[in-house]
Amino acid sequence: MQAALRLLANREHSRLELSKKLQSRFADSDAIDPVLDSLEEQGYLSDERFVEAYLEMRKRKGYGPLRIQAELQERGISRELISNYLEHGDADWYELMQQAAAGKFGSSADGSRKTQQKAARFLEYRGFPTSMIRSYLWDEE
Repeated sequence: MQAALRLLANREHSRLELSKKLQSRFADSDAIDPVLDSLEEQGYLSDERFVEAYLEMRKRKGYGPLRIQAELQERGISRELISNYLEHGDADWYELMQQAAAGKFGSSADGSRKTQQKAARFLEYRGFPTSMIRSYLWDEE
């Protein structure tokens, strides 16, 4: 319990993340689930709070919805919870994509075809949908 609370004091964790960290530290893995249940009941562990914090952190770093969704799924968050925050949140993904492109390429993303293709690969890697990238780079011409 104390180890879990120390981990949660540093940052929010998903239940799966915290479980994995505790399993790597303690041999008695049967005691982990009751501890996690207790932490959830007391409000110290919350996947919803984790998703909110994680989403804000990744948006600030310029990542798009597809990448964030994949990362959250890797951390054991349900598709329903992810879609609630990604689809019904206040994020303007198009604006975030423009900022990410401008941060990497400046205004040159509107330049040559080669630069546009490089920008498209960058934005796709960052997790923005292809249709949004296409609209940003080529449909505005």
